[in-house]
Amino acid sequence: MKFTSTILLILLLLGTATSLFSCKKGQSNDVITIHSSEKIVFDSSKKYKEPFRPQFHFSPEKKWMNDPNGMVYYKGVYHLFYQYFPDDIVWGPMHWGHATSTDLIHWTTKKIALFPDKLGMIFSGSAVVDLHNTSGLGTKENPPMIAIFTYHDMEGEKAGKKNYQTQGLAYSLDNGETWLKYSGNPIIENADQKDFRDPKAFWNTETNRWNLVLVAGDHAQFYTSQNLIDWKFESDFGQNLGAHGGVWECPDIFKLKVAGSNEEKWVLLISINPGAPNGGSGTQYFIGDFDGKNFKTSQKEVKWVDYGADNYAGVTYNNTPNGKRIFVGWMSNWLYARNTPTKNWRSAMTLPRELSLIKTNENYVLKSTPVEQFKKQLVTAYSKDLIAIKANQKISFDYPHLNQSEIRFKAAKKNLKLVFSNETKDSLVIDYEAESKIFSIDRRHSGIVNFEKNFGKEIHKTAMLNNNSETMDYQITLDWSSVEIFLNGGIYTFTEQIFPTTPYTQLRIQSDEEQEIKNFTIRKIKGIWKN
Repeated sequence: MKFTSTILLILLLLGTATSLFSCKKGQSNDVITIHSSEKIVFDSSKKYKEPFRPQFHFSPEKKWMNDPNGMVYYKGVYHLFYQYFPDDIVWGPMHWGHATSTDLIHWTTKKIALFPDKLGMIFSGSAVVDLHNTSGLGTKENPPMIAIFTYHDMEGEKAGKKNYQTQGLAYSLDNGETWLKYSGNPIIENADQKDFRDPKAFWNTETNRWNLVLVAGDHAQFYTSQNLIDWKFESDFGQNLGAHGGVWECPDIFKLKVAGSNEEKWVLLISINPGAPNGGSGTQYFIGDFDGKNFKTSQKEVKWVDYGADNYAGVTYNNTPNGKRIFVGWMSNWLYARNTPTKNWRSAMTLPRELSLIKTNENYVLKSTPVEQFKKQLVTAYSKDLIAIKANQKISFDYPHLNQSEIRFKAAKKNLKLVFSNETKDSLVIDYEAESKIFSIDRRHSGIVNFEKNFGKEIHKTAMLNNNSETMDYQITLDWSSVEIFLNGGIYTFTEQIFPTTPYTQLRIQSDEEQEIKNFTIRKIKGIWKN
């Protein structure tokens, strides 16, 4: 008796570090309760605890944010710049906000990096470290950090001009803390092209010169330079390729090795709005070859980075350690971005993801998975090697941290449905139909959905035609206002915003056929903000 009491006391003292669980069996519904002394509570009076505030995604402390910009790594620091309006929670005259991180998970908000000036607002762009001081704006001992961005002249647009967007340059000699605009701006003029923007610059080690890709309405353009200031136009790409449901935006280009081979291919990212597979904004990609001047592809079909509704304008980091290709997207959609139900801030970024390339049946597929550093945020609350589900049986998990958790498991490619719910009867439904190979996300009743007609209008469905595996490997991460799903190691990804009226506390798993779920885990995700 004394021994048993001692064990119980130890478990109680462990508190939130250890979750206890119990199981109640019924004829068709088993309920597993995962105990925790804490629960998620929205609290508008506390910074970073407001309703729907992401707990492990980057969001601005206050006001409006959209596209990630200028992502570069230097001297142990990841820099994230972003489209920012410091005066309201709706889009306005664009600045570059700035945040830094040493691990891509925990972020420190810095002062605004770039402000509008007489040439216009500061739209999207990129940043590099000019290590050999090719620009002459620093020294070899103290190389400059260079930002290349789009100037948007609102007065010119209002006057009916087409050339109201040009490309500008700014530089920093103190590792991104303060910035100076280049006196000769703009560095790339606009002859007469509407929507001429979003430059992504990088050093091409194969040609020993700088490359830049930007978008011009319905296609991409490639440029070269020796010094980051004087740019030569080289080629156009894409007028008759890919998706063209809307304007092309936020290009990026990089090389990846094809897994399991010595083959290397170039990947071109192009965001498009509207025209995404589930409506509004989305990001497509092309696989091909690039000689420093021309990008060519034999790809016929349209391929998407993410099949959810809320991953847009994503680009990758320059200068990363070990050459890893790290991607961050804006976790929203222009269909409803201005109307989401937050109060003093608006928008968040996706989890940083590492990109990789595979080839199956002569088809190239871009994979994305959360960066390795994310694993340090995970604390196991429940795990079981095997869960057997009978036909039409329901197994439920009660856990107060579902809206701040990761769920992982492996299952056969059979019908399977997951339902996240709360005491106010909100429900988020994730469903796989084996015969049709359709994966769907139903957020029509996920919480607050009536702030814009398109948000909860229909079920989002994707045909998983590239899923050749015999099993389905699920990785689902939920934050206070988002769900990100990575299937079979990121061959398919889905990012969706959700706004539950109260946090989800129950997960129900069910199937109309017998199922074996293997390596099932629920992990709490530690928050990243200091309160």
